[in-house]
Amino acid sequence: MKNYIYSAFRLTVVMLVIVGVYLAIVYAGSKILPTQGNAEIIQHKGQKFYANIGQEFKSEKYFHGRPSAVDYNAAGSAGSNKGPSNEEYLETVKKRIDTLKMQNPEMNKAKIPVELVTASGSGLDPDISEKGALYQVKRIAKERNISETAIENVIKSHTEAPFLSLFGPSKVNVLKLNIALDQLK
Repeated sequence: MKNYIYSAFRLTVVMLVIVGVYLAIVYAGSKILPTQGNAEIIQHKGQKFYANIGQEFKSEKYFHGRPSAVDYNAAGSAGSNKGPSNEEYLETVKKRIDTLKMQNPEMNKAKIPVELVTASGSGLDPDISEKGALYQVKRIAKERNISETAIENVIKSHTEAPFLSLFGPSKVNVLKLNIALDQLK
């Protein structure tokens, strides 16, 4: 009996050290990031927004982000857990494609960027690809009565390169992009 208690105590101490070291590394690593592991808060028109949480934009004069499996509720981050063989999921994606084509009729022949019709794993992804933003330029230019070139320039100025220019695609934060659109004259 004594051996079991001693073994369990040793295992507990070893696991506490391993987990403690891991947490210290993660914490130290977060302090290297530009936001130091904290939310990036943006004040716009008297409201507070979190740039690292996806927002819903319904107006045709704004860029639309990724669909959310949790209706953009940050308290309930989750994916849909449905795969491409699930009939309900396929029907949902088809409806999103139809809606996107209806909102962007001049882009009917263009290939739809996948992130505009599929939710992310968290359901709260704040970014889309540069292609996803460019897909929506014609609609926004028409709604805002500004040139497509001006909107494309805003996209280019807000596009973030992949981490270390190696990991992942270039991306655009939808909230920051829409705020920049509001500031265009």
